[in-house]
Amino acid sequence: MPNTPLDRRSLLKLGALGVGAATTGGLAACAPAEQLAEAATARTGADLGPAPRSLGPAPEAFFAAPPMETVRVGFVGVGLQGGSHVQNFLRIDGVEVVAICDIDAPRAAEVAGWVTDDGRPAPTLYTRGDRDYERMCDAEDLDLVFNATPWEWHVPVCVYAMEHGSHAATEIPLAYTLDDCWRLVEVAEAQRKHCVMMENCNYDRPEMLVFHLAKQGLLGEILHAECGYLHDLRAIKFSDANEGLWRLAHSTQRNANLYPTHGLGPVANVMDINRGDQFSYLVSMSSPSRGLQDYAAEHLPASDPRRGQTYVLGDVNTCLIKTVGGKTIYVSHDTNLPRPYSRIHMVQGTRGLFQGYPNRLHIEGVSPAHRWETWDDVVARYDHPLWQDLEAMSAGAGHGGMDFLEDYRLIKCLRDGVPTDMNVYDAAALSAVQPLTQWSVANGSQPAAFPDFTRGAWRTLPPLDIVRA
Repeated sequence: MPNTPLDRRSLLKLGALGVGAATTGGLAACAPAEQLAEAATARTGADLGPAPRSLGPAPEAFFAAPPMETVRVGFVGVGLQGGSHVQNFLRIDGVEVVAICDIDAPRAAEVAGWVTDDGRPAPTLYTRGDRDYERMCDAEDLDLVFNATPWEWHVPVCVYAMEHGSHAATEIPLAYTLDDCWRLVEVAEAQRKHCVMMENCNYDRPEMLVFHLAKQGLLGEILHAECGYLHDLRAIKFSDANEGLWRLAHSTQRNANLYPTHGLGPVANVMDINRGDQFSYLVSMSSPSRGLQDYAAEHLPASDPRRGQTYVLGDVNTCLIKTVGGKTIYVSHDTNLPRPYSRIHMVQGTRGLFQGYPNRLHIEGVSPAHRWETWDDVVARYDHPLWQDLEAMSAGAGHGGMDFLEDYRLIKCLRDGVPTDMNVYDAAALSAVQPLTQWSVANGSQPAAFPDFTRGAWRTLPPLDIVRA
């Protein structure tokens, strides 16, 4: 390509690539790496092209809807994770489960039974097919549509919900193309509705403890972080149920960091991303793809067509992110190889650092010299106040209780009429890592600049604060 900036649509034809298109070649090269890197560091908020013209300037303050006494919720997708959220909402004051939509009618009826067993009115069921959520949004008076469907349905469900009068919350990711990230920002602003990505790891106890440490200045100036999603998903991907029905397809079509937000979300909060700093650009590369092929050969019968399937997802994807403020972030994705679970979770400041898996802390002048402090000592002194408030209420909830905290905070913000902890700009920035790493991998690890979904407002928007129940 000529040495001129490309517009967003020309550069990222990923917007049309979805699950069904090949991505191992055929993408146009962008401007030379040194030119893009220079642009990304010289222009604050540099991106791969302008925002859609209809957006105009971004709001000067985070959106807050009028407070509501009761939040009327319709659920779309009540499988394993969606069903877990229903159970959480039944434990939170001020929630009415109005409707349940799922293509699996018996599962929808089962989850509806949990509602009536709790002494509540039976929710209306919508089970007529993939798009029955549209009928639900048309027929019901809903404050919130909660979406826990496969990835390809996150955008259509959220858009339809917002355009028909409801706030939207979705499981991760928000989207996996830049066009769709922009579309959700545009719709959320036009309709004046919340569009929240439910990143539960933002609310895990160690991640919130690190946020608490950082906000108190105990780690000094935050300079660098390392994070990721390292989870052996081979058995899940080849399963004939639940996520296995759709997750494997992404590994056959996309070579990228497919799941960045679990590790990156908490790090972005600590670094005040979109609230004083911003992701500037990234570079990415992937290892060869071997894990899924080996697993299929060892565990599937000879007649299974998945043994001969081509898997393009590199077993380990490595991504480096530079922020406008100069901070650096390492992000890893590894779901095809044998390994214990980890999100890495390392945050380094000028006065100390926290490192996860196992959790440990060192603060200069506080910890023994050149030695780690153990998790038990650390949590006793620095636990986040929200965890102190909600530990008993969250007992038994999914993923060690963090799912309950994220659901509690969403409802709390809606009922109080305040901005949600995560907003559509955060969700778009985190989700953009997927298409940007896909492009960088396909183009020799050239830098790919992040769009500025806030259109400059990140410079003055207030940082997240330490909250209590």
